[in-house]
Amino acid sequence: MQKGPIAVFDSGYGGLTILQGIRESLPGYDYIYLGDNARTPYGPRSFDVVYEYTLEAVKKLFSLGAHLVILACNTASAKALRTIQQNDLPHIDSDRRVLGVIRPSVEAVDRITKSGHVGVVGTVGTVLSESYPLEIKKISPGIIVEQEACPMWVPLVENNEFAGPGADYFVKKNLDALFGRDLEIDTLVLGCTHYPILLDKIKKYTPEGVKIISQGDIVGESLKDYLRRHPEMDEKCTRGGAVKFYTTEHPDKFRQTAGIFFDGDIHVEHLEL
Repeated sequence: MQKGPIAVFDSGYGGLTILQGIRESLPGYDYIYLGDNARTPYGPRSFDVVYEYTLEAVKKLFSLGAHLVILACNTASAKALRTIQQNDLPHIDSDRRVLGVIRPSVEAVDRITKSGHVGVVGTVGTVLSESYPLEIKKISPGIIVEQEACPMWVPLVENNEFAGPGADYFVKKNLDALFGRDLEIDTLVLGCTHYPILLDKIKKYTPEGVKIISQGDIVGESLKDYLRRHPEMDEKCTRGGAVKFYTTEHPDKFRQTAGIFFDGDIHVEHLEL
């Protein structure tokens, strides 16, 4: 059996926050990261298109040697993960696995909330998919979920405006709307991988006492637990501490923006899907 790295896929840059969290939990493993920057954002796209793009990326990452792919994109996790797991993996390779970021976040919600009222902020695509309410209700049917779509948050981050007054305006506007609809929310899920970059602003406008769930840490610990429970998959993952970065866009453009999301040197190569 040919061993390979753990693959992390995102529509753009946000998944780098997930990769960062995973590497902190599992520092000894090899990783490859693929950002489909040429076709980002996925949020406004239809289910069919997101599924098609995500499946192309998964197949490419398998061809690069990965046995395990993490969809570090909430939109891809919401719109494509289940179909790929159920319909495609049995035909591609039943021994390979694709995991998402929504389920680990939902399991954390169940542990953290005391009031049973949870808020979710995400892209328009993630919110419209209803993935968070649906997954939360599977685990805890009694939890009440209120969602808020935040279409301006990703552009603020990617245009390096996350520390400016524009970020204050939009973060406050969305959070005021969310908490205004349900004063009992005690847990806030950041349902997009870009949002940890806005964490200082989010904390500023989140009511005191509300717990904020940021996915990088959650997914890292969840993956660590997954590999412990699945030694047959753990055995297929190479260990050398190396990371390779790929983008469907121009490498120079990726490198310039990636520094917002990821600490460390980034050598990136172009990849066609």
